Amino acid sequence: MDPKRQEAVEIIRQIRESGFQAFFVGGCVRDLIMGRPPGDYDVTTDAHPEAVLRLFPEGLTVGVQFGVVIVPRSAGNVEVATFRRDGRYTDGRHPDRVVYSKTPQEDAQRRDFTINGLLFDPLENKVLDFVGGQADIRLRRVRTIGDPFARFAEDRLRMLRAVRFAARFDFQLEAKTAEAIRQLAPEIRDVSAERMGSEIIRILTEGKARRGFQLLDETRLLSEVLAEVKAMQGVEQPPEFHPEGDVWTHTLIMLDGLKNSTPTLALAVLLHDVGKPPTFTVRERIRFDHHAEVGAKMAEAICERLRLSSRDTERVAEMVRHHLRFKDFPNMRRATQLRFIRMDNFEEHLELHRLDCLASHGDLTNYELAKRLLQQTSAEEARPARLVTGNDLIQCGYAPGPRFTTILRSLEDAQLEGRILTREDAIRFLREQFPLTNK
Repeated sequence: MDPKRQEAVEIIRQIRESGFQAFFVGGCVRDLIMGRPPGDYDVTTDAHPEAVLRLFPEGLTVGVQFGVVIVPRSAGNVEVATFRRDGRYTDGRHPDRVVYSKTPQEDAQRRDFTINGLLFDPLENKVLDFVGGQADIRLRRVRTIGDPFARFAEDRLRMLRAVRFAARFDFQLEAKTAEAIRQLAPEIRDVSAERMGSEIIRILTEGKARRGFQLLDETRLLSEVLAEVKAMQGVEQPPEFHPEGDVWTHTLIMLDGLKNSTPTLALAVLLHDVGKPPTFTVRERIRFDHHAEVGAKMAEAICERLRLSSRDTERVAEMVRHHLRFKDFPNMRRATQLRFIRMDNFEEHLELHRLDCLASHGDLTNYELAKRLLQQTSAEEARPARLVTGNDLIQCGYAPGPRFTTILRSLEDAQLEGRILTREDAIRFLREQFPLTNK
């Protein structure tokens, strides 16, 4: 048995032996029914937090105001939540007050979607379904529990979650649920940037990014959460380079190619051409002058808006900024090529380029060249120890100043290209290329 499940079952057993009810609940039950390995196991019980803490004194009380105790275990934390029914949600996220319930039926009714409202008794191997979740799994649909307008008013992030679940499992949005999202879409702006960003990244990285963004568009959420991406629709591209169609179509094809992606790569794929709509012009042919640089600044602003870390924001912006450089790769000097492949996170730059090619002209020649150089070049070759330093330049009689940067870069170029191999070579190169003018 999965160690996480085994430890969660033991928690349930201990709660039950103390005279309380206890079941698995939520996503873990959905995943078990669908034959998917759950990532975590959550437990619901009629035991109040005080009783849970008596049974598990090591429990963490970070969510105790909502009836939640975190029970730490070696295989992972287990969330134990007391049956409850929620009061009004005036902040659009948390209930104003929590009222504990006696029955699992009441607890199930407060949850978001029917597929997440199932309970499971692991001791008797029995599913408890008070909301029709099993039927919706068979019908492959995402449906809110009860009135969708009420569920989304309680927590507007549920609109994005509905899209994510439909994309992830290749389900349909139930008609009333979809219509409620379309009508309430502008209210998604009330959700905090952190929560919204986290959900968008999950849509991008759970394996069905293309489907997720098509659903965001169909439900009118896309224009609310990422208007810059919505603007890609209908922006034509030169057919000789992009026979696939407009910028939106190109981006969707790239999203479809994502497999086990990191958040930074997925965001770079989504945003690599975000600079094309504002730079679109037609002069003899369609042009997007400086769209990579414009796009990098836009991508940086979007990532900051979604509250990504500064490191991830920089990575995404750099991938957008440099995604066109591969077209010049065969004509680069070797020193320039080596500097390119030693960039931080270059493997993701390379994968972005591969997906970009496959979604347009299909020519992977430059990708293969760069990949081969990366594989055949050791870290020492790509970033060799300097043969001459700034202190050496001073000792040789050169006056410190901006010229040092030019001199040291020229020395590194020659070293990367194999034109100098030793310190003596470097000094000779220095004297020849940069003769002293002041003594």
